[in-house]
Amino acid sequence: MRILLTNDDGIHSPGLLALARALARSGEVAVVAPEHERSATGHAITLHKPLRATPTALPGLDVRAWATNGTPADCVVLGVLALLPWRPDLVISGINGEANIGSDLTYSGTVSGAMEGAIMGFPSLAVSVAVFRRAGEVREVHYDVAADVAARLVARLGQQRLPDEVVLNVNVPNLPRGALRGLAVTRQGQRRYVSRLEERRDPRGRVYYWLTGDRAPEPDEEGTDGWALRQGLVSVTPLRMDMTAGEPVTSHVAQLVAGISLAD
Repeated sequence: MRILLTNDDGIHSPGLLALARALARSGEVAVVAPEHERSATGHAITLHKPLRATPTALPGLDVRAWATNGTPADCVVLGVLALLPWRPDLVISGINGEANIGSDLTYSGTVSGAMEGAIMGFPSLAVSVAVFRRAGEVREVHYDVAADVAARLVARLGQQRLPDEVVLNVNVPNLPRGALRGLAVTRQGQRRYVSRLEERRDPRGRVYYWLTGDRAPEPDEEGTDGWALRQGLVSVTPLRMDMTAGEPVTSHVAQLVAGISLAD
């Protein structure tokens, strides 16, 4: 398979390098990734400044690679439309060094890189290691385990294609290989944050603001992405690009708008 890799942690991040090593054993890999970290950029694209791509050597890897000044979504567009000599069979974004579950998906550059791949018509995966760390805490991250899980999924996708415009959001527990309990197909949970805005002053006395926050307690709802991770299961959540709410929400909104008249 021909695989385009991107991420939001930057082209030299350990997660991307681990994933490239694992996939290069069985496919042709090319990397187009941000030159520095672009976490929490969501599905941003660059419209008001030039995009640049610089050929880059990755340590221990014989793969085509470019570092860009763009977002993860930009990287996919650049790779497909300008840089690669071939069209990819698969787009993978990751490996992110923290979980991407619940409401994180709307902010995640990792997930958005994969979504851009799906928009362009390619089967796409977002891969993350579910590291839950406090500020300043240093923990070992099992990127090699997550890369092996991703490689096994890729092998299966070579036999069975995803439906159009579906992204697999894969979160791997940060555990040694032997501690994983399997894979589970999950739904998006309800991970939320209690946001705070701190007012601070710079050395010249000017006011600026710093956005902080803590995770709110998550409901332990069986079948969700967060629940699977707490069971030691790899969470595989299929995401659709069509975000239209289904029933009964659609019927409720139909009743709401039925009483609105646009006549004089």
